[in-house]
Amino acid sequence: MVENNKRDPDQVERMLAEMRREQLQRQAGYREQALKLFPHVCGRCTREFEGKGLRELTVHHKDHNHDNNPPDGSNWELLCLYCHDHEHTRAVQEGRVGETGGTIQKPTLSHSPFAGLNDRFNGTKK
Repeated sequence: MVENNKRDPDQVERMLAEMRREQLQRQAGYREQALKLFPHVCGRCTREFEGKGLRELTVHHKDHNHDNNPPDGSNWELLCLYCHDHEHTRAVQEGRVGETGGTIQKPTLSHSPFAGLNDRFNGTKK
């Protein structure tokens, strides 16, 4: 007998909403702590933040683990939105370099409709 594992769409939506609320609460908690611990300055570009601009200052987890929130803030650094985005982009690129032995590889399609096209134009394939 096959079991029906489908969930009620309303139940799924409620679960997702609860997860989002919990995540926002966690973020608000460690963000408030970080803002109390550290000067309101981006750790990379050294831009200062105050007033309404303070919302552009984010908490970056040095080890990329959002659940690692020691009360002393040793896993956090305050970064502006732009530097935070750059930090994560850089980490992804470094990951690709590590996987390819020093060069960044572009993603490839499993099937390319243009595969071998250059060979046809160069006369090496008919």
